[in-house]
Amino acid sequence: MDTSPTALFDSYEQDFKQFIETIREKLEGDENQDGEQRKASLRRVEMELDEADEMVSQMDIEIQGIPQSIRPQYQNRLRSAKADLSRFKKTFKDLSAQLARSSLLASSTPRPGYSSDDPYGSSSDRSRLLAGTALLEDGTKRLQDSQRLALETEDLGADILSNLRVQREQIENSRSTLEMANNSIARASNKLTSMIRRMYQQRFVTGAIIAILIFLIIIVVWSKLS
Repeated sequence: MDTSPTALFDSYEQDFKQFIETIREKLEGDENQDGEQRKASLRRVEMELDEADEMVSQMDIEIQGIPQSIRPQYQNRLRSAKADLSRFKKTFKDLSAQLARSSLLASSTPRPGYSSDDPYGSSSDRSRLLAGTALLEDGTKRLQDSQRLALETEDLGADILSNLRVQREQIENSRSTLEMANNSIARASNKLTSMIRRMYQQRFVTGAIIAILIFLIIIVVWSKLS
């Protein structure tokens, strides 16, 4: 097994050249093929171009491990490979576009059985036209249904927002009422506390008066007895 620093690069380059040669043969042989054969051939070319692109990517990675003393010549080989790949990609795109145009022109050519007196062509064309019209009408109906549903949803959303706004106002009013009730309870509690305090004061004054009266009665009785 070759373990030199350029072994993998050489291997990928060899694979790349094989892909390029196969691609060249297919692209140059396209002129002698009919439409379907050319389409199949171009599909294979597209896959092989992807493989060749992968080989170039691997070469680009492997070149980083090649010693600086010999790297420039491998960089030239890599640039040449990239140029070949770009050229064949352009050829592939040109042939694909040419094939697409040819297919489009072929599909627009009037078929046997078409008559200028028959604006829809054959019965098969009329069937497809009717089917397309029905599909279009169905799509239009679905679109109208979707629009109607969207409008109904919008109205429902507006109603919900209105109800939420009303409920919010009710909650705010309830909160204001609760705050007023709390304030009234606080005032009533203060008044009750004040009344209880005055009641105790009155009891104290009454008790003091009764004690003084008892004391005076005792003095009067004692003075009479003595």
